[in-house]
Amino acid sequence: MKGDYGSMAWVNDEKGKEYVCTVDPQHLNEKKLENLSEQEKKTCEDVNQIIGTERW
Repeated sequence: MKGDYGSMAWVNDEKGKEYVCTVDPQHLNEKKLENLSEQEKKTCEDVNQIIGTERW
């Protein structure tokens, strides 16, 4: 993943799966995966792959 914490958005797909993505400034508050650009979507990582399946 490229970028710092300030350039990341936590978004959900239509099924509720959570992703963290590096986004342009206009999408920092975005919550829906489908509203990101194709380039931004390529940066997304499945949160469960990063931190596991248990919530904090």
